[in-house]
Amino acid sequence: MRLDITGLSVEVAGTRLVHDITLRAASGRVVGLVGPNGSGKSTLLRCVYRALPPAAGAVRLDGADLHAMDARAGARLLAALPQESGTEFDFTVAEVVAMGRLPHQRGTGRPSAADTAVCARALARVGAAHLAGRGFPGLSGGEKQRVLIARALAQEPRVLVLDEPTNHLDIAQQLAVLALVRDGDAAGARPTVLTALHDLNLAARYCDELHVLSRGRIAAAGPPYDVLTPELLAEVFGVRAHRVRHPESGAVQLLFDRLPPASS
Repeated sequence: MRLDITGLSVEVAGTRLVHDITLRAASGRVVGLVGPNGSGKSTLLRCVYRALPPAAGAVRLDGADLHAMDARAGARLLAALPQESGTEFDFTVAEVVAMGRLPHQRGTGRPSAADTAVCARALARVGAAHLAGRGFPGLSGGEKQRVLIARALAQEPRVLVLDEPTNHLDIAQQLAVLALVRDGDAAGARPTVLTALHDLNLAARYCDELHVLSRGRIAAAGPPYDVLTPELLAEVFGVRAHRVRHPESGAVQLLFDRLPPASS
């Protein structure tokens, strides 16, 4: 499913934080948002998954206005992982993941055998099947993050919006989660993914395209090697970058230094 963001601006408490953003994520592609803190990544994503209304512009799924859709219909198509859940669920892990099936249920809302199987597969994909009977509040930060990713996968969305999905994860879990997002399920089906990432090396390795945000606007967009230039990284992030190629994937990878002090 294609995701189109056209002319999108977002305001919070009367202040415009995102200005006239236009981007397209083609079906099955992984598109990354990168930028320094406060650049507007999370605000943009919150509008995409309907936690904030647009001040201008639109978010469309295969041409249909997402913000005009019925909430249940939209939730069947798009699932989101916010940066912070904001809630301590007093449920078991299995119950939390089962929440991802609610948009697909009718009547009593009780999970069917098919729903339970979908949830079990989602937990297995993130390496958390052994946590199913545990209480969610008692998990570590990394375990909670994997469970919330499983909940989003259990929703079986055609578009997946992820805000810092590698938060709280160790490096092995970061690589595993981004690989499963990029590679899709066992049948090779890949949702369209829009994700914000702080780690530029992970973004370069796992994203098909990057959009660099600076002060709520897009500063650059395109394939990672074309976008992550030393000049742009100095301008937007305030660092000196050295580019190398990953020896196996060939993806651009970055080594950082502080910029030299400006001469007086």
